[in-house]
Amino acid sequence: MEPVWRRAIGWTEGAKEGEGALVTRLYRAFAAAIREGRLADGRALPSSRKAAEGLDVSRNTVIAAYDLLRADGLVALHPGRAPVVTYRPVAVPVPVAAAGPGLSTRGAALSAPARDRGPATLVMAPGCPDETEFPGELWGRALRRAARHRHGASFGYGDFHGLAALRAELVERLAMDRGMTVDADQILVLPGTQAALTLAATALADPGQTAAIEEPGYFGARAAFLGAGLRLQPLPVDDQGADPSALTAMRDLRLIYLTPSNQFPLGARLPLGRRQAILAAASAVGAVVLEDDYDGEFQWRGQEIAAMQAEAKAGEVIYLGTAAKALMPGLRLSWMVLPPALVAAMRVAQRNLGLAANLHAQAALADLMRSGQYRAHLRRIARLNRERGEALVAALKARLGNRTSVALPDGGVQLAIRLETGSEESAALAALGRAGFGAAALSGYSLTGGHHGLVTGFADATADRIERFVATIAAAL
Repeated sequence: MEPVWRRAIGWTEGAKEGEGALVTRLYRAFAAAIREGRLADGRALPSSRKAAEGLDVSRNTVIAAYDLLRADGLVALHPGRAPVVTYRPVAVPVPVAAAGPGLSTRGAALSAPARDRGPATLVMAPGCPDETEFPGELWGRALRRAARHRHGASFGYGDFHGLAALRAELVERLAMDRGMTVDADQILVLPGTQAALTLAATALADPGQTAAIEEPGYFGARAAFLGAGLRLQPLPVDDQGADPSALTAMRDLRLIYLTPSNQFPLGARLPLGRRQAILAAASAVGAVVLEDDYDGEFQWRGQEIAAMQAEAKAGEVIYLGTAAKALMPGLRLSWMVLPPALVAAMRVAQRNLGLAANLHAQAALADLMRSGQYRAHLRRIARLNRERGEALVAALKARLGNRTSVALPDGGVQLAIRLETGSEESAALAALGRAGFGAAALSGYSLTGGHHGLVTGFADATADRIERFVATIAAAL
């Protein structure tokens, strides 16, 4: 008659021929029987010799399986004695509702859909550079040099806040291009602007405090602030950018998010008077201005003006820059320039949140900047972006006339096309999606829903794409 213990573990005649190591399969059979109560707590198991005979396996196989059971705390082994089951199944209450672990309030805010990107294959999506213009050969050589180089402490967990070589190159670039006089120690390198916004929102504001955000404005900032439990207040945008007059009525204001060089998504450049008014308002209440210079490399019209950080006297501005538009978003490289008083604490916060950028990507970017190849690449694609943006605006005006409102932005890689109604926006957006275009709804960037239109990229706008894009809108309207 078959032993009770053998029936309990379900060991059939063909079990020896199953997949996987025999020891592992034997261990799992015993473990399942013990955990499910078929071999109860306190029950003696057969000796290794008897088990080997009963299962037709080697004694060493049984000994190894028993040792695994002992390591899991399922049996006790003593020399000269039979193994004894030492596990008692724990009764787990059945939940009333069939639901797994739930999200926290902050988790619910972080997981709420904040953007409508559409498939990655769509073209002319806002904020996206042209992948075909990425300097792949230059970048590949720079990466190979970075991989062969010995990085010392940075190879491990040193320089978590950014590779020293890259921060040194950024100091020179920011001084030359943005009029900023900063020390390399003030710079944190992060895996993208979204990471920088998350760090700022988490470390600089408490849940319930207010963050002012441009209306319409970048939904990545909206997501970061809501995820940190902040209360959002819209900062209205007109044809001169953010209007600072709304700031005076905001209570418990802690963060002010701006895109002053090229307002996203409407494209205005914030004039000096408004910049100064915003700095004064921030200084008066102890708020921090987050200056997102997401495409500051691409300024086309008029003289370049210095970053707001260069104008701040009381350390009220944190500057955010990125390689996303100049190279590609997939590199996940951005930088944050801090007031000196915040450097030590923000470095620790960055490390505690695990927001480190890839070492080799940082080294490769520093290499391109040091060699001058990065600046040459910027000049080339800035010219291309301007030509493509101008061609798109000209085609829209020629084909649609006063049916839409569109103006060439001061720079960047996207523009806004104003429409009269939400129904026009929906119709045009649906038609463009079917045609393979990645335009986004302007209303999606609005907290109040008071803006209608489309936001489209033009960095990859070829002549054929422009013609099809404009024709698709015309047909939809």
